[in-house]
Amino acid sequence: MANMLISEQVQAAEKPGKRSARWKNDVIGYAFVAPFLIAYALFVFLPIILGFGMSFFNWSLAGTGKDQFLGLQNYQEALTDPSFWGSLGNTVLFTVISTPLLMVFGLVLALLANMKIPGRWLFRTVVFAPYILPVSAVVLVWNWLYQPGFGLINGMLTAIGLKEVGWLSDPNVAMVSTVIVTIWWTVGFNFVLYLAGLQQIPQEVYESASIDGANSWNKLLHITLPLLKNTTLLVMILQVISSLQVFAQIFLLTGGGPNYVTRPLMQYVYETGFSSFRIGLASAMSYLFFILIMLISGIQFFLFYRKKGGEA
Repeated sequence: MANMLISEQVQAAEKPGKRSARWKNDVIGYAFVAPFLIAYALFVFLPIILGFGMSFFNWSLAGTGKDQFLGLQNYQEALTDPSFWGSLGNTVLFTVISTPLLMVFGLVLALLANMKIPGRWLFRTVVFAPYILPVSAVVLVWNWLYQPGFGLINGMLTAIGLKEVGWLSDPNVAMVSTVIVTIWWTVGFNFVLYLAGLQQIPQEVYESASIDGANSWNKLLHITLPLLKNTTLLVMILQVISSLQVFAQIFLLTGGGPNYVTRPLMQYVYETGFSSFRIGLASAMSYLFFILIMLISGIQFFLFYRKKGGEA
């Protein structure tokens, strides 16, 4: 009994000290996080709130019309604007074309990089290197490759007796050209995710399959791909969101042309706000697009967690 009382007294004496140390640790942690939280609030959260408010006013880039409340008129105008739907269609088309290709190429390159071959570190570096390049450098290189007359690709075509292709000027080819640039530039991200997923698969599984007589194709179909299911779903979610937000490479390569066949919705929002000076309408378009992305992302996350729960 006496020992219990002494123990309780010791614990009671230690509690204030522990609380003080814990409080100091919390303060230090908050101090390190505070600059990021402040910057996030100023440059992300606050603009989101201000932009949402602007979407209900006749706000222009010059600052006029900010007192003219329009209600939902900007949203109504956006939804009845043919250019809005045309740009959204271009964005969806780009996403539908680029997403499967980026997923397939990322997986294939990861499978090659995961093989036990000499110099595979160099192969991994070469595949991932374009991803860290700025978009301006990427566009500069590919704009030269696509140029008629002196461009490398058209030069190779004429050298073997084929006609030049208007990679950026032909309405039937321009979208494909931008997809090719995007694949070369961004496939490294999916490559890294798939490579990480492959390295999580135990080698014992492949060894057991080899003992049972499975060849490489059977291992791929019945071991690798099923065990990469969660990675594939994650890559798909991230890639769809990224492709829907395409802007910079198309804007710098084609400017949305020819005849607006490659203009994505993000570019049309930019032109509405900074060329037509209609910030209120551009904000409304942005939030309509935000709602669309959230719906698509929500559906993907729902399917992802439902499948994950079913497997559990």
